[in-house]
Amino acid sequence: MSKNKYSRCGQDYEMNDEPEVQAPAATCWLCLRPLGEQVDKYHPVPKSRGGRATVAVHPICRRTIESVFTNAELARSAGDRDKLVEHPEIVRFLGWVAEKAPDSDAPTAPRRKR
Repeated sequence: MSKNKYSRCGQDYEMNDEPEVQAPAATCWLCLRPLGEQVDKYHPVPKSRGGRATVAVHPICRRTIESVFTNAELARSAGDRDKLVEHPEIVRFLGWVAEKAPDSDAPTAPRRKR
């Protein structure tokens, strides 16, 4: 590693000539794509149902989960991603969003009345 020293106001600083290596990109809990600039912290088990843990998701993924499942259904899934991705609407969404950019956004259908 090549370092250059320089002084400013009597303090020594070191300058690194090598480019920084970026850490691997974090992935979305639902779609497993890399996260972009906008990241939502989401409770897989709703806070109203005792959930405390959060996961990082794209905003569009969060809205999709909320439009497909009720809080009771999410609580019954116990935060298990595998149970959520078996739902036909989520399967369709994951196929659609797979080729989108991490920060892509689109309107999400409102929650259905049950």
